[in-house]
Amino acid sequence: MNMRLWMRIFLHILMLVSALIFLIFIVLIFGAKLFTISDFLKVSWINIPLYVIIIAVVLAATLLYSAYIATSLNEPFEEVKNRLNWLVMDKYQHSIFEEEVDSDSWFDENNIIIENINRLRVRLLHLTNDLQEFSAAPLFVGSETREEIIEHERQRIARELHDSVSQQLFAAMMMLSAINEVEKNEEMTNRRKQLIKVEEIISNAQTEMRALLLHLRPVELNDKSLKEGITQLLNELKNKIPIELIYQLEDTQMESGIEDHLFRIVQEAVSNTLRHARASKLEVYLQQDHDTVSLKIIDDGVGFDIERTGNIGTYGLANMKERINSLGGTIKIVSLKNQGTIIDISTPIQREKLQLVKEGVK
Repeated sequence: MNMRLWMRIFLHILMLVSALIFLIFIVLIFGAKLFTISDFLKVSWINIPLYVIIIAVVLAATLLYSAYIATSLNEPFEEVKNRLNWLVMDKYQHSIFEEEVDSDSWFDENNIIIENINRLRVRLLHLTNDLQEFSAAPLFVGSETREEIIEHERQRIARELHDSVSQQLFAAMMMLSAINEVEKNEEMTNRRKQLIKVEEIISNAQTEMRALLLHLRPVELNDKSLKEGITQLLNELKNKIPIELIYQLEDTQMESGIEDHLFRIVQEAVSNTLRHARASKLEVYLQQDHDTVSLKIIDDGVGFDIERTGNIGTYGLANMKERINSLGGTIKIVSLKNQGTIIDISTPIQREKLQLVKEGVK
């Protein structure tokens, strides 16, 4: 029982009853003049003053009655609150919506509020389904889709960067490594310090170039599952980047359109981490709980101010939010300075769609 609700009801009833009793005594004493105040205070029962008995009875009755009212009001209120909470968390398929509701309610005797919540849930399910289908549908510009045009241009830029800038960085890195190897036994002169610093700068530039190429020329899912695609992506990065990769990925069942969006989000997050976070560890977790797919990406980098406009990671985060919004899901981003960043994503999936996917119909 809600103690705050009980206390508020108790105080209101106590004030009302006290005012009523006081009014009755005023009428009896000053109106009808049946007895005086001093006579009343002298009246007792089993050596207990009558006014003490009246106060005790009023307090006890008020406590019990207010507890009854609070319980009667609190149970349907909690039922409504629980259902709304599951809707807010995008758990449209939760078993609570299939439970029978006790109709013995003072303010919702015919379960009108619960029925309206169920109608709202059905509309949210339909809207989520329509939104996911709309976001998965290709948008044609001439004979090609917008995604194909963007993808071709990104592939072209990635090839040019890889064939020119990336190769030049690699050659410069090899030359500097050779020079430093020759001079490693000499004293730490200013020239050698500068060479080491330049080598470090080029090494960082190579890491950022790999991240940029990952962003421009991402691995395709093709016929792979989301788990297989993320695993391949992370395995390819293991030997290319100086960062510890930790991942726990569960098998998921969902439409290919949703998988593509989530896969792109992982690519975006990994690219942002490599380019901006200066992290030593990156973690990726994927799991499915009935009608919800959860994706969590964690790094131990420098973090950033989410509210600050113009942040270097703002554009990438905006892309992630747009993708998740198009799926009817939610994304929570927590970032603290020098403590890393957590990206927590939750996307609803309709059970009917899940059944079709399991049966091989996508």
